[in-house]
Amino acid sequence: MKFETKAVHMGEEPNLKEGGSGDVVIPIHLSSTFARKKVEAPTQGYEYSRTGNPTRKALENRLASLEGAGYGLAFASGMAAENTLALTLLQTGDHLIAFDDLYGGTRRLFDRVFFKNFQVEASYVDARDPQKIRKAIRKNTRMIWLESPTNPLMNLCDIRAISRIAKEAHLLVVVDNTFMTPYFQNPLQLGADVVVHSTTKYLNGHSDSVGGALMLSDEKLYLQLKFNQNATGAILSPFDSFLVLRGIKTLAVRMKEHEKNGLRIARYLENHPRVRKVYYPGLKSHPQYDLAKKQMSGFGGMLSFEIDGGLKKADRFLGNLKLFALAESLGGVESLIEHPARMTHASVPPEVRKKVGITDSLIRISVGIENIDDLIEDLDQAFKKIA
Repeated sequence: MKFETKAVHMGEEPNLKEGGSGDVVIPIHLSSTFARKKVEAPTQGYEYSRTGNPTRKALENRLASLEGAGYGLAFASGMAAENTLALTLLQTGDHLIAFDDLYGGTRRLFDRVFFKNFQVEASYVDARDPQKIRKAIRKNTRMIWLESPTNPLMNLCDIRAISRIAKEAHLLVVVDNTFMTPYFQNPLQLGADVVVHSTTKYLNGHSDSVGGALMLSDEKLYLQLKFNQNATGAILSPFDSFLVLRGIKTLAVRMKEHEKNGLRIARYLENHPRVRKVYYPGLKSHPQYDLAKKQMSGFGGMLSFEIDGGLKKADRFLGNLKLFALAESLGGVESLIEHPARMTHASVPPEVRKKVGITDSLIRISVGIENIDDLIEDLDQAFKKIA
């Protein structure tokens, strides 16, 4: 079954058996609890909605199918998914290796929660070079945490090469695949062990639901994660599960438009006199363009750029946009724009931002699916007002 077909049908197969209603769209099962005939036999395996819910299960089945995984778990947010994963895999005294260019919320979780409360130490390395990952491995290292492309500098890492290094050392590889989605990249097929998603973003695609997901194929780890999800209660609600199920049906169509518009805007910005540098893996000028073509089937709709003129010019530019909403998050049908240093990555210490390359001139765009001429016209008029 091809991707587009899975995105529409997996998890929502109509029940045409006797007693089934034949719903083409799975109902939103709002019941908090489920009755049973016998004490020892929960009806169809459901007993309490925190433990399991039919609508959420349908979404989890679809997520697993799209990512080529054996199992999927849906959470109340992307951070809830990350926290449950870290809580399951890490203990006091453990060490993890992470990409130095990482979403600010993930870095905050590691540094201010797990290190502060559990003495789990993180080493941040430039994972663009797999050998730096190898050199960072210690006796107490348990996990390698990657984003590819990274947020917000669009750096890539060779997932296959790093996964081989990890296997040699018996380490788990986690890849946040939010930017690319299963449509453009499949980390499990490249050797990763667990894939993380913020379903808030492209999977849902309409900026009206907050959620997260984990996809993996190891049954033992899945059962541990599911136990901890139930124990801590970090579940996605039935209504949000329905919204993500609905959003995924158009994922393939949307991602094609996001990429088409993203490439046009990246090329426009690359040739603009007010722009110093553009970060987009679909540009031949991107230093990892060849790797992008190798491990991704597309380049997505996320990009960043350095505006000429520093913080004041960035503020004036952002304040003059009309179609691009100045807002955090990404992956919706509408175009969003933000200033990482003071928004998505404000929790990252200034000295760390400087070291990684997140400057006050950096602007990140989540390119929507609006008419590309309208989007470029909006950017153009905002640039003219700071000339």
